[in-house]
Amino acid sequence: MDWALIVTAIVVIVAIGFDFTNGFHDAANAIATSVGTRALAPATALALAAVFNFIGAFIGYWTGSGVAKTIQSVTTPPSGYAGLALVAAALGGAIGWNLVTWRLGLPSSSTHALIGGVVGAALVAGTIVEWGTVWEKVIIPMVTSPFVGLILAFLVMRLIVVIFRNKNPQKVGGGFRHAQSVSACAMAMGHGMQDAQKTMGVIFLLLISMGYASASDEMPVWIVFACAGAISIGTAVGGKRIMKTLGRRIIDLDPARGFSAESVSATVLYVTALGLDAPVSTTQVITGGILGAGVEKRVSSVRWGVGVNILWAWGLTLPAAAALAALVYLIIKLVSAL
Repeated sequence: MDWALIVTAIVVIVAIGFDFTNGFHDAANAIATSVGTRALAPATALALAAVFNFIGAFIGYWTGSGVAKTIQSVTTPPSGYAGLALVAAALGGAIGWNLVTWRLGLPSSSTHALIGGVVGAALVAGTIVEWGTVWEKVIIPMVTSPFVGLILAFLVMRLIVVIFRNKNPQKVGGGFRHAQSVSACAMAMGHGMQDAQKTMGVIFLLLISMGYASASDEMPVWIVFACAGAISIGTAVGGKRIMKTLGRRIIDLDPARGFSAESVSATVLYVTALGLDAPVSTTQVITGGILGAGVEKRVSSVRWGVGVNILWAWGLTLPAAAALAALVYLIIKLVSAL
């Protein structure tokens, strides 16, 4: 019996489980604004998000899997079971933090939970962390992307206000409700391009450490299917807790502001995934877009207390997931040594 293959398969299943939690945790990213403005019914929005998540995952694969390669380059895991333990611990830390923030209804970043998990496990395992990659591809985009989303959504919303200032408000609102169906799908596709690739990169890292693949190999298609399917199913299952936070608690959205936030956020996701190979957080980008669209109306329209709670979740995600992953790694090491 090939125990190495069996254990590898188990960790791959755990990784796909993380992808599933990513789906239900981040389902709200793409559709909260459309549901909050009543442009789409929740069931319809979830179904559309699931389909376009799947499509986006394959677009990311067909365009070179740049985000997946960035995840792979964060660390070079040791070969054999030590590398397997590192990947398993990273996934454990990311899943644990996803579940905590999902339970609290906080839209934290699954992206940074996974990267924090990899970094935390690597540090405890004594493996080199490529801090240059973490800084350039993770930290800088993490800090800048929500502000880019905020500024662009503000400008787009201001342009919309100028263009439609003298138009019939009911007709304009109805038109933007239809437009939100398109922008929500675009946002969901960007989420698939970004987040499904991250799990693909971790699974491929596992295969390299166990000797089933080399770093120069192409991403196996079965990994793409598995990750795309898992994130799509997870999206279809849920996200109502976080949907409420994004769609209604930050600001009271109207269709035009929802369209502005979604369209800008989708653009940021496409640019970072296809042009920069940067694994940015869809959660942070859409939150920035929502804040920007709300600020255009007036600063007081934003419930800043909710925004502060979200900022806390963002700031804690990397270190919290890293700490959880480090703990899981130590437990795995202790148990395997018995």
